[in-house]
Amino acid sequence: MGSGAIALSTVRHTEPEALGNLAAVLQLCAAGKLRCSEKTRRPSAATIQTVAEALVAGDFYPDEAIASFAWPLLLQAGGLARLEGSRLTLTPKGRKALGQPGHEVVRGLWERWPRHAPIDEFSRVEQIKGQKSTAALSAAGPRRQAVVAALALCPPGEWIDVDDLFAAMRRADLNATVARSERGLWKLYLGDPEYGSLGYAGFHDWPILEGRYTLAVLFEYAATLGLLDVDYVSPAQARDDFRHMWGADWIDALSRYDGLHAVRVTPLGAYVAGLAPTYTPAVPDGPDRTLQVLANHDIVATADLAPADGLVLGAFATRTSDRVWTISTTSLLAAVDAGRAPGELRGFLEARAVHAVPATVHRLLADVEARGGQVRDLGTRRVLECADASVATLLAQDRSLRGLCTRLGERHLILDPAGEPKARAALRKLGYPLGPTTR
Repeated sequence: MGSGAIALSTVRHTEPEALGNLAAVLQLCAAGKLRCSEKTRRPSAATIQTVAEALVAGDFYPDEAIASFAWPLLLQAGGLARLEGSRLTLTPKGRKALGQPGHEVVRGLWERWPRHAPIDEFSRVEQIKGQKSTAALSAAGPRRQAVVAALALCPPGEWIDVDDLFAAMRRADLNATVARSERGLWKLYLGDPEYGSLGYAGFHDWPILEGRYTLAVLFEYAATLGLLDVDYVSPAQARDDFRHMWGADWIDALSRYDGLHAVRVTPLGAYVAGLAPTYTPAVPDGPDRTLQVLANHDIVATADLAPADGLVLGAFATRTSDRVWTISTTSLLAAVDAGRAPGELRGFLEARAVHAVPATVHRLLADVEARGGQVRDLGTRRVLECADASVATLLAQDRSLRGLCTRLGERHLILDPAGEPKARAALRKLGYPLGPTTR
């Protein structure tokens, strides 16, 4: 069945806000403010709230996480961030992305999503239970590819109703099949595993499973990245295609995406999907020059700052009033210790300052930059203790261990953990097995 009555429709032009949101979320990650589950890689509730507050126009719904849930997953899938414990940190690729054109970064994220997504998007259709049952769901990768291909079915620059898009996908034989088999269908259910099983005729129609999966990918990821403008309403009572199912009387919507009524491919979406050869930003590249950088190291905002800009200043400077930040040796050294480079702040200020950045500020940044290069972290190393100096000398001079071990004092060797398997093998051949690690 199709959509129900549409009221209080909201239209979001996602392209400009997505490019701003990308910058904000990268800065949040650089500041160490994003956390995800080590097991599921999903963002924590606190992280979802933090991201939602940084989004240029807020999330699509004030009480439902869509874009704020998607961004930490997109960073992970795109190789821009990785988990260190539960904290999400920028990778070298992510730090590089801070200075790249946003549309190129978005294209990379969308290209990597089908192969590297941390979750099965259908798991977000939480009213349908039994998804964790063995062999209930098909592999998510082919489904993602089908939805990615569906963007080419959308008429350029025109709105298309989601039910019309569903029909076009079926005509094009874009296989987004959710259940692994007919047996898998019986494992999925609404409300009750026996009476509400989706194995019954009419309970697994295309809009119920494949349609909801398509809505999840389009709304939560394509729209979040600015590839699709969206026309939507509240999900409650928005669709009536599941009302005939057992257990439907107790729920307002089958998914949080039920309110998506129509989509329109943006110029950014056409470029990312390969439907257009080039992309020209609707708004010329280049940030607003809204900062006064003073010789006394104060930075004054002459207008409201974009969320990403405020995060950059917060990483390098101390906020002293509503519109004033102060940089100092202490604040800059703390930023360097957290993995930020003074050159990042230099480029940021030069791009946004109303007037030339004073020489006193350049000197401060150069001094801290020089200090930051005096000591380098070479990563974790293993220390091997020998019984006496003669054993240490023998091992340090052995050709098979050369390059794997470094002599330290009379009786110790430093071993790079990456070379441990080779070193252990060489030590066994020499008659000096390393044995288990002692702490």
